[in-house]
Amino acid sequence: MSAKSEVLVFVGTSISHEDASTILDATYWPPISRGDIGKAASKGYKIIGIIDGIFFSRAAAAHKEIINVIKEGVTVIGGCSMGALRASELDVHGMEGVGKIYEWYRDGVIEDDDEVAVATNPDTFEPVSSPMVNIRETLKAANTAGIIDDEQCRLITRFAKNTHYTERSYFGISRTAEKEGIISKEKAESLLQFCKENERDIKREDAILVLEKIKEIISE
Repeated sequence: MSAKSEVLVFVGTSISHEDASTILDATYWPPISRGDIGKAASKGYKIIGIIDGIFFSRAAAAHKEIINVIKEGVTVIGGCSMGALRASELDVHGMEGVGKIYEWYRDGVIEDDDEVAVATNPDTFEPVSSPMVNIRETLKAANTAGIIDDEQCRLITRFAKNTHYTERSYFGISRTAEKEGIISKEKAESLLQFCKENERDIKREDAILVLEKIKEIISE
């Protein structure tokens, strides 16, 4: 059997199907929601990767349905977004977690679903807001680069966290920081420029790690 008939990955927001397929030859479905993993298992897929998923607009993938397919002998790998969240909760049941975000959830560094949630284009699943995990790491990088100091980094990160996940953007964050008097207009412009040019896309990095892990499993 070919990898395409045995391997299925739920993705489309953190990395496109087109980009993912250059890394791993597999069948790609849109971000996972309730009931999808059972459908995939019933079609004979033996290795299922969960990267992206639906969070708040429809019912999310349930723990029990993932456990059920694992019990049926399906290998389930998760990381990056919904995959990282579910793997951190279900690694004790045999789901395999991959990447930094999975480790952060597992170790309690982050806890909330909104850390990885983004607003998406309903037709293409592409993100139209920035995920909190990326924002945190990008602001830390701006701090390290001397664009903002430790206290400014802490306050701006807090503002970003208090912004609804659908509205998080580097433009909004830098403008709010300026409006609140945390940084000057010039510094806000420098921060926005830095974030646009140097974003730490942790989600994409972890999505690639999931695909590479599946590739490794196939070649064993």
